[in-house]
Amino acid sequence: MKPPTWRLAALAALCIGLQGCGHAGAVGAAPAAAPPAPPAEIDVTLFLIGDAGGPAAPPDSEPVFMALRAAAAAVPHPVIVFLGDNVYPSGMPDSTTPSRAAAERALAQELRVLQASGARGFFVPGNHDWDSMRPGGWDAIRRQERFIAAAGGGPVLLPAGGCPGPTVVDVGQVVRLLALDTQWWLQEGPKPEGPTSSCPAASEAAVLDSVRAKLRTAGTRAVVVVAHHPLASGGAHGGHFGWQDHVFPLRHIRSWLWIPLPLIGSAYPIARMEGISSQDIPSRAYGRMRVALDSAFAAAPPLIYAAGHDHTLQVIAGTSTRYVLVSGSGTFGHVDRVTSLDSTRFARSASGFMRVEFLRDGRARLGVMIVDRAGNAAEAFGLWLN
Repeated sequence: MKPPTWRLAALAALCIGLQGCGHAGAVGAAPAAAPPAPPAEIDVTLFLIGDAGGPAAPPDSEPVFMALRAAAAAVPHPVIVFLGDNVYPSGMPDSTTPSRAAAERALAQELRVLQASGARGFFVPGNHDWDSMRPGGWDAIRRQERFIAAAGGGPVLLPAGGCPGPTVVDVGQVVRLLALDTQWWLQEGPKPEGPTSSCPAASEAAVLDSVRAKLRTAGTRAVVVVAHHPLASGGAHGGHFGWQDHVFPLRHIRSWLWIPLPLIGSAYPIARMEGISSQDIPSRAYGRMRVALDSAFAAAPPLIYAAGHDHTLQVIAGTSTRYVLVSGSGTFGHVDRVTSLDSTRFARSASGFMRVEFLRDGRARLGVMIVDRAGNAAEAFGLWLN
């Protein structure tokens, strides 16, 4: 149901009057005083990077990829997980489509990071990988899976075949990765589900039962759930917008369209705050998925739920998980504003990625890495997670 006109007008006036319903830029706690992890005791170094499938820069010059490649090459036992939206804007098109070459170049850049650093690599699907949520999404995600597999060297797309998962990979001695395709929950149109599907779990109930089972059998391993859609976020997909979104709404179409549309322009952000898009946390479909996953995690909460989707870097204290990490700024300059939630430990509108070092004794240390235009990475926030 659409909100009444008077409510839209009232919310527009209130949001603009309050400078856009939030705060922009760097928010959250000051950087934590977390001592570095002893290199000799590290079992796995996990790198988390999302929304990295933007237009391909000239070979080996994308700043975030330069920094990630150098960081992964310098640590013991590196594992890189690309957290969805691996190919913008509409996933991997058919080989006869003119945009196919650009899509291949974008994905090849990510694969080169793995090859050059020697890291083990995994990809999870995002909404753009599913042909930007269009009916051809299932075909697009399977084309991406085949392209990654054909590259050789071990990287894979998980879960496979457009299935929802969960798919489990145990890495090292202390970490269990649990991969979910959250776009499967939100996708309208063809997708593998029901009794005719070849997926191990092909209904929402079966997925949740399988998640519970994979968590129960983790033993002493720290579980890291990797997906695309976050459980919480202070970004636009969380329903948080600033005054610029209300006054210059056309910037959501093209970043350079600084055309002021006061009051009228508020229709777009307010509609998203009201849940008009299934890609936003306030929507009914997204909310139902969150409640379902929360229930599945409750008996044995994962240490980390890692996602992208919002083009920000956020560390949030979770409810059904210990921490929600949003690492969705893997393309340099492709960043959005962010607001601090009550549970936010750190948030920054900046390009970069996250690094989690898992020690053999079970401890884990998080580092949030900010990348500059020259491809240099600096830790902006550090925290021992347990």
